[in-house]
Amino acid sequence: MAGTDSFSAELATELLEDYYAECEEHLAIICSHLLGMEAYVNQSKGSLKNELNRQVDREILNEVFRSFHSVKGLSGMVGVKAAEELAHQMESYLRSLRDGQVLLSPEGFDALMNGTKLLEQAIACHRSQTSPPDITAAVSQLTAVISAPEPLESPRTPRILDAAQQPAQGGFVRVAAGFNLPLWHFVFTPSAELKSRGVQVNEIRDRLKSIGQLINATPRMMADNAIVFDFIVASTATETAFANWAQDGLTWEAYEIWETPQSEETETPLAQSEVAPLESERKELSSSTQTTVPQKTETPSSQSTLISQPSNLVRVELSKLDELMLLVGELVISRARLTDNLTRLKGNIPASQMRALQEVNLALERQLRDLRQGVMRVRLVPIGEIFSRMHFVVRDIARASQKQVTLEISGEETEIDKFVVERMMDPLLHLVRNAVSHGIESPSERIEAGKPPEGKIALHARSAGETIAISIADNGRGVDTAKVLQKGLSQSLKQDDDATIPSSTLLDILCSPGFSTKEQADLTSGRGVGMAIVKNAVQQLGGLLTLETTPGMGTEFIIQLPLTLAIADALIVSVGGQTFAIPQSSIREVIELSASAITVFENNEIILYRGTVLPLLHLVRLFKLPDHNESNQSLKVVVVGNDFNGVGLVVDRPIGLREIVVRPLTDPLVQAVGIAGATELGDGQVVLILDVLDLIRTASTIKSGNR
Repeated sequence: MAGTDSFSAELATELLEDYYAECEEHLAIICSHLLGMEAYVNQSKGSLKNELNRQVDREILNEVFRSFHSVKGLSGMVGVKAAEELAHQMESYLRSLRDGQVLLSPEGFDALMNGTKLLEQAIACHRSQTSPPDITAAVSQLTAVISAPEPLESPRTPRILDAAQQPAQGGFVRVAAGFNLPLWHFVFTPSAELKSRGVQVNEIRDRLKSIGQLINATPRMMADNAIVFDFIVASTATETAFANWAQDGLTWEAYEIWETPQSEETETPLAQSEVAPLESERKELSSSTQTTVPQKTETPSSQSTLISQPSNLVRVELSKLDELMLLVGELVISRARLTDNLTRLKGNIPASQMRALQEVNLALERQLRDLRQGVMRVRLVPIGEIFSRMHFVVRDIARASQKQVTLEISGEETEIDKFVVERMMDPLLHLVRNAVSHGIESPSERIEAGKPPEGKIALHARSAGETIAISIADNGRGVDTAKVLQKGLSQSLKQDDDATIPSSTLLDILCSPGFSTKEQADLTSGRGVGMAIVKNAVQQLGGLLTLETTPGMGTEFIIQLPLTLAIADALIVSVGGQTFAIPQSSIREVIELSASAITVFENNEIILYRGTVLPLLHLVRLFKLPDHNESNQSLKVVVVGNDFNGVGLVVDRPIGLREIVVRPLTDPLVQAVGIAGATELGDGQVVLILDVLDLIRTASTIKSGNR
């Protein structure tokens, strides 16, 4: 029995992990589509065209509906009652929108947004085994918007009919679309005057049959209790053939087909008897001459048909991928040992045998690199996974602060390690919140400054080699350097009052724990912890944070991160008889210069480098190693960093490029300035990995003379 209990517990744990993963995917879909629905809120009323435009895009509704329906079912299966109830209410409201019972109102959209955020919280609370959020207000809000229908004012039917609810008629519609038969939607509105002229519904039905295949005929009651009749006709007749029917109470338009979500209704297979009439109709109609046909409508993407097809996706826990990456790392070290042993054997075995061994070693190197890249690709996910969440943040803060802000996203398809993505959520959240709270001005301030009332925040991601750069830019007021400097002086964060501080020093002040330019904290900022969190998170990931700001124009934060943290290419260098590894992703180039090219400025050495000033760091001095290059007038310099923050590392000589397995140094007793971790080379030698960010920070004030 103990074994059975253990198995049951393990199965329950796996089921819950699958539940969380499934919900994460569905919530990502919901977040990506939900903001697109806001454009349909409060559209103008009046003509039929405007009424149709007020309805949310059917494909978006179906996507979001499916996701909420799935979350509801999954939550009910594992017993997350709060999530199940919320998803059910959201699903009900979306069904009302889809069926035309209500139109998307501001209150309804707010209910969807609030409900989605609460749904995420309910699932997160269940995962962390904490108390679920109170969903009473959200459920009441959703119930209120569902029970307050806003009927369409036009006497005509929208283009969305319920023919699909009747298997035969719905089947005819789909087959007609498959045969490229033009579809028309006719609406007949009876009246006493028409009846006196003998124009009744049966006569109209005969007319429509005379021009094509009558697929659907449905009566419908309007808000004023009047009866109208909807007809769907497949016909290649020209519109001029029935243009004069408007005087007999008929109106028409091209009929657009929408699929019913698979989660709600099951599609009935079409019998041959249903296909045959339309096949013959197509042949007959295709022979007729036509000059005007309705625009061919395309069905939405075949999401419903894809559900029944075999899936090519396999969900894998990140911990298992971590284990696989560690194994690849061990293989990298073993191959390096093989290379080292082959080098030692050279000259001791016949040349032909040595060539064979070297060929095997090179083949193993290529295969191992392919394996490493394959494992890395499995771990990579689009950064749009967290970018899309920022829409909610911007919208909430902008409304709370009564600002007008738009968020532009680009490069969301850029991929990065899943581990890195999860740890970048909070830093991005703080930077976006600060951009709205501190950066973007109020509409009146922007107009007074000659700007449009609506501010803009741009999120952009791009990859370059083994690194990824994330930019968070706004066109707001920029950082008030004088105010930051004054606040920094009052908190003893800076020792002088030089207003021309460099961006690196300005960033250090902004990221100081407890620093804030706001006197009082509000819901969005002011506690002085946000930027400190950003800085620490980026540093822990081996990244680099830079700042560029122009008063009155805006601010841009750039985060540079490694694609992955486990295995990397590195340049091995010799310094003072010791060997170090410099991550290749941080290296710009290796140069050689003479001692005469060095300028000494306030006891610091700098060089002119591609039109800018570049500080030099002698690693032998930093690490207090013996200098073996005192008499040599030629210096080898490894330039690291970017255009905004860079430093030249003076080394004795470069040795070569190697694949290294990064082992972080977590013990505080062995941590040192400029050291990020350690690795092992093929000869068993332990090599320290340089922390480029730390080295840049050490040299960052040299250019301004503030060291």
